[in-house]
Amino acid sequence: MPHPLHVPRVNNNDDQVTIVELAVKDGDFVSKGQIVGAVETDKAVLEVEADRDGYVLKIVPALKAQAAVGSVLLWLGDSAEEAAPIEGGPPVAGASGPRERPTAGARERLKELGLRAEQIPAAGERLTEKDIEAWLAARPRAGAPARSDAPPSERRERAPDVAGEFQDLSPEEHGMLATVLWHRDQAAAGYIETEYDPAPWENHAKRYAEENRLLMPPLMPLMAHRLVELASTNQRINCAIVDNRRYQYGPVNLGFTVQSGRMLYLTVVRDANRLETKAFIDAMGDIQRRAMTHKLLPSEMSGATIAFTSMARWNVSRHVPILPPQTGLIVAHSAPRGTGRAVLGASYDHRLLSGFDVVQVLQALAQPPAPATGEKA
Repeated sequence: MPHPLHVPRVNNNDDQVTIVELAVKDGDFVSKGQIVGAVETDKAVLEVEADRDGYVLKIVPALKAQAAVGSVLLWLGDSAEEAAPIEGGPPVAGASGPRERPTAGARERLKELGLRAEQIPAAGERLTEKDIEAWLAARPRAGAPARSDAPPSERRERAPDVAGEFQDLSPEEHGMLATVLWHRDQAAAGYIETEYDPAPWENHAKRYAEENRLLMPPLMPLMAHRLVELASTNQRINCAIVDNRRYQYGPVNLGFTVQSGRMLYLTVVRDANRLETKAFIDAMGDIQRRAMTHKLLPSEMSGATIAFTSMARWNVSRHVPILPPQTGLIVAHSAPRGTGRAVLGASYDHRLLSGFDVVQVLQALAQPPAPATGEKA
């Protein structure tokens, strides 16, 4: 009997994903746990595993196509001769129905116009470009923007006039591309930096390591935890602009960068505001270790509400980071300069924060937390 393998949910806010990799083809035999493909949202890429042994009877969505969460990715059978159902099968709970899924062309047109699918009635099962054009024609005074107003990410580039060939991006490279395009096309990105004396932080980290019998002073995790504390008390820096409205996050999910070989991950400690310092450091360390072996959970690669990055290990004294999608602030930590001073920088979404807001955060972050009562300074 044919068995459906459904498109997984990557994070709670996305009901659509992009098929960025298909590792099998019709007729292949797959084993339970084998990677059959990968899906992508604006925030993360997730590999999809077969949930049983079987023969691939039919792959439903095409490579690079959009698919609804819970729809059928592929059908598996006990033998290669079985016939796959004609229909894709009902979506699992929480998935979007067909009527809520625009066609690929309609999605592009909606993005150009800054419209939402639910604003426009569909003549058939799915919203099409013809539905959109008919709706626009019936509203001549709506002042819809011309197609030339499409965001830069939607414009097609011509191939260079130099011999070469196109190559598909890896799932991780697709994730990086999505992040960079969001930073460029959505956020009103600004950057501010300030110099500070790193000695108090270095002394604080050294003292913490001695008191907790750690091999190395956990400077970066301690600074990242301080940023979490600041985001817990200043909600303005723990939110995002979504659909021209402020989306105020409940938890503080700390995103931080991990370089694993040539791979750059933005990993996430969820509910970081609920963790004491030691638990937070342990959580960061555990995620870093698994990132080095590419064994991260999907929840550890998505959902950042604020972010921290450091290039001090490479002796970089200044860098300007890219904002992760749907965040308002990422802090950049660097190595001290020859003068003994160091730089704290921040990329931020100017739709949410002013330069003054960001300066206040950086000035507060430049000083370690005050010792608890009875502790030595």
